[in-house]
Amino acid sequence: MRRAPLGPLLLVIPALFIGALLVWPLAAVAERALRPGGGVDLDASLVPVVWFTVWQAAASTVLTLAVGLPAAWLFARVSFRGRNVLWAAMVVPFVLPTVVVATAFTGLGAPRGTVWTVLVAHAFFNYAVVVRVVGVAWAGLGRGPAEAAAVLGANRLQVLREVTLPMLAPSVLAAASVVYLFCFTSFGVVLLLGGSRLRTIEVEVYERLRLLDLGTAATLALGQLALVGVLLVVAGRWSQRWSLTGDPSRSEARPVSGWGQRLGMVAVLTSMGVLLGLPLASLVWRSVRTGSGVGLQYWTSLGEQRGVLFASPLQALANSLVMASVATGLALVVGVLAVAGVVAIERRRGRTRVTASFDAVLMLPLGASAVTVGLGLLLAFSTPPLDLRGSVVMIPLAQALVALPFVVRIMLPAARAIDHRVRDAAAVLGASPLRVVLEVDAPMLARPMAVAAGFAFAVSMGEFGATLVLARPDLPTLPLTLARLLGQPGAVNRGQAMAVATLLMVVTAVVVLVADRGRVDGGRNVDA
Repeated sequence: MRRAPLGPLLLVIPALFIGALLVWPLAAVAERALRPGGGVDLDASLVPVVWFTVWQAAASTVLTLAVGLPAAWLFARVSFRGRNVLWAAMVVPFVLPTVVVATAFTGLGAPRGTVWTVLVAHAFFNYAVVVRVVGVAWAGLGRGPAEAAAVLGANRLQVLREVTLPMLAPSVLAAASVVYLFCFTSFGVVLLLGGSRLRTIEVEVYERLRLLDLGTAATLALGQLALVGVLLVVAGRWSQRWSLTGDPSRSEARPVSGWGQRLGMVAVLTSMGVLLGLPLASLVWRSVRTGSGVGLQYWTSLGEQRGVLFASPLQALANSLVMASVATGLALVVGVLAVAGVVAIERRRGRTRVTASFDAVLMLPLGASAVTVGLGLLLAFSTPPLDLRGSVVMIPLAQALVALPFVVRIMLPAARAIDHRVRDAAAVLGASPLRVVLEVDAPMLARPMAVAAGFAFAVSMGEFGATLVLARPDLPTLPLTLARLLGQPGAVNRGQAMAVATLLMVVTAVVVLVADRGRVDGGRNVDA
């Protein structure tokens, strides 16, 4: 009896997971939006919302490229003390919860309701995308083409314009498309820093939900899905060229030489310190700055339930840790099965349209609107026997969905990099398929899996959009508790918000840095 191919069987559970938690909910949103007689009121006031969503994403992308490309050059071409530490730390802002960043910029004195505050906050978040994607590509170019052009008489500007930039264009486009997608679907930054004047489509969907205007919310969400679909097609063309886990350490970087390079290095490091370091340093400082001087009174009150809070910040932290752990476990199980299935099919048939399409489907949660996903889950699971409204299980499921693309993007290149000859040799020596997996695949994928788990946990801990829609008041997560504190007047509420934000920042940073350390120690094959 002929055995069924293993690859397609492994993809069953990931397909069901995506279908149940993404496709079905999005279909529920579409059904609600297109329902006859839904009383949908799309007035002219929504046109500025759509326009602001489109142009602020473009402006944020341009700003991020402007500050990120010089840093990509620095890490790719210049060797300096502390380079590896900065390279690892740079990814922390990308996975910080949006409420932490909003609190940091508020503590810095950035005015709410201004476009520049939103744009700079977006650049803060996406700085690592540009630097890491373009930096790794720049490091991989080597110095040969540029030096050959110089020998032929080209000056530095000509080398940059006619040699380097054309070779870097694919990676720049990859970074730009991903940054634009993230800024287009931005929610927490605009909600918390935009005030009542600035709204993206995502924020407008949430506001309509608060008013119980489900028809308009669903219609807006459906329109955003169509726009995001176009963006995903564009970004998908370059999806294989971006990874946050790249490493330029094997580049032909040289010690700084000449006044030009010295000034360039100082300028880049200064801008990095101002953009990334200053808001976070201000956050820590304001968490210990009280009306009577420096003290820990905001920190010592984290165990108290007071004012607008339904639970103490420490209880909310415990809720977040439990939910993020469950979400990470789910994302790892589904992600590992998906990666194993895709790789098994590719080993039999090579890369096909089927595996490429499934890989793209696994990336859908990365571009899907978190608020739309939350709305879809509410609509899809609102009738018996699957009425899960108010159920605590909805939050880790949504968080696992958001974390899944990170697991797949980190583990899939590592699984593809395993030499099939090693597996074939083990099989020839009598190892069963299960033993090959346990003794060949598992050791090689242990570190990439640990990296994936770290990123998944950090993303789940900080998830805000879907959680805000789905969470029960009596079981708040730490980001939701922080948002409530941030929205209340008074020095005590603001000081406690700074302490909560610092706590969440430290937890996220430790997890990400430990994971990235694991990549540096032995996970070099995780780079896409």
